[in-house]
Amino acid sequence: MPNQYEKLIEQKARLKQKIEREDFKLRQYKYYENRQAHKARSRRLIQKGALLEKYFQADNLSVEQTEELLKIVANYVNAHKPNKFKNDQPNN
Repeated sequence: MPNQYEKLIEQKARLKQKIEREDFKLRQYKYYENRQAHKARSRRLIQKGALLEKYFQADNLSVEQTEELLKIVANYVNAHKPNKFKNDQPNN
């Protein structure tokens, strides 16, 4: 009986280690996914900022001045935005 008990204890320890390894893999995967999403968002923001500077010639404006400029044109742009650029449309 003690031999069987020791085997169960060893099996429990192996299973615990396996759970810990799988948990580590899961955390690692989530970190990787979050990092990829963060990189994609950063890239998108940089590209949009570059387009803003290009088309509004805003490269010499401060962040506050750029925000003021966008506030001025935001209502007009949003009111005249084609349907294909509105958020309520499904992405194709």
